[in-house]
Amino acid sequence: MKNQFIAKTVFSGALMAGLALPLQAFAADYSIDTSGAHASVNFKVSHLGYSFIKGRFNNFSGDFSYDENNITASKVNVVVDTTSLDSNHAERDKHLRSGDFINASKFPQATFTSTSVSSMGDGKLAISGDLTLHGMTKPITIDAEFIGAGKDPWGGERIGFEGTTRLELADFGIAVMGASSYVDMELHVEGIKK
Repeated sequence: MKNQFIAKTVFSGALMAGLALPLQAFAADYSIDTSGAHASVNFKVSHLGYSFIKGRFNNFSGDFSYDENNITASKVNVVVDTTSLDSNHAERDKHLRSGDFINASKFPQATFTSTSVSSMGDGKLAISGDLTLHGMTKPITIDAEFIGAGKDPWGGERIGFEGTTRLELADFGIAVMGASSYVDMELHVEGIKK
């Protein structure tokens, strides 16, 4: 009888201690799904102040960690192949990749490494980090938004976000493109859980 009482007491104490501990959730790691073309790094720049040129970087890679219960534990790393710039016009692309602008032959990669991720409420995030472009590293902030998450038809798990940021060309030592001193970036990211 005494042993049963001791066992029940120990079990009850362990159960209560377990319930008193906060539930811990850990950041899940994802690879950006570039092989399935479910992600894109796009840009938009003014053309003479009359319209816009839109394009993208065809080759990039990256991964990220995301924890919906602890947003500040999230991280992002992306590498972009600047030689893959594509505005759907071969001669213009050759010029944009040249030393007149991004100088892709000398600086074939641009990288982004997050330094902080903050929740802005309603699925919106502020992702701050260091962007290295044209041989220069500067802090930027991406305004991002959670799109959705869940299982895919192949037994995996996915999550998606979109984001925007404006890059001032002078900050990276890049010449003004026509009438525009900046370029707007539009990012679509779908990650596959590792």
